[in-house]
Amino acid sequence: MRILLADDHALVRRGVRLILDSEPGLTVVAEAGDGAEAVEAVRSQPIDLAILDVSMPRMTGLQAAREISRRRDPPYILMLSMHDNEQYFFESLTCGASGYVLKSVADQDLVRACHAAVRGESFLYPGVMSALVRNYLERSRRGEKMSDKVLTPREDEVLKLIAEGSTSREIAEALTISLKTVERHRSNILAKLGMRDRTDLTRYAIRAGLVEP
Repeated sequence: MRILLADDHALVRRGVRLILDSEPGLTVVAEAGDGAEAVEAVRSQPIDLAILDVSMPRMTGLQAAREISRRRDPPYILMLSMHDNEQYFFESLTCGASGYVLKSVADQDLVRACHAAVRGESFLYPGVMSALVRNYLERSRRGEKMSDKVLTPREDEVLKLIAEGSTSREIAEALTISLKTVERHRSNILAKLGMRDRTDLTRYAIRAGLVEP
């Protein structure tokens, strides 16, 4: 797995690189000191996974993630942050990231998050699950549809097709996107809604009015 590592602190990059390069199958092939450099690195060479610090100069990691995820066949994206912050976490998902790793426990969680990303799964650090539940309950009490407020329009399209029984390949063909992008959307949808599988998603899509029961 070819990895781009972006962080504005060289010492942090060095430490994280040691963690990644010591794991078989993971190789850091590019480094960036800010978000703009990260976007340029993705444009200039093959990258399978971009690990972006949330807070960087010139262009933040969140801005870079949004820009990178707009590419036709974007790499997987993980956010690396010192902030145990719900707002940053939810914004990371909205920007296209499939995981959020705290720097304080990167030595324990980062490698697992990398492997989860390429399996099309989301990585959620333990403390964030309560935030997901709290967010869902607050929206439910206000009578909001989660798909209207949390999912992007593209994720709504993917969710609808999943609920209608389409395979990932059929979804990719219908929406003219790559299979990898479909799997990333699927993992983001599951993470945002706090669900586990197609059955849960289908039930949700019916309740949200995306498909007929």
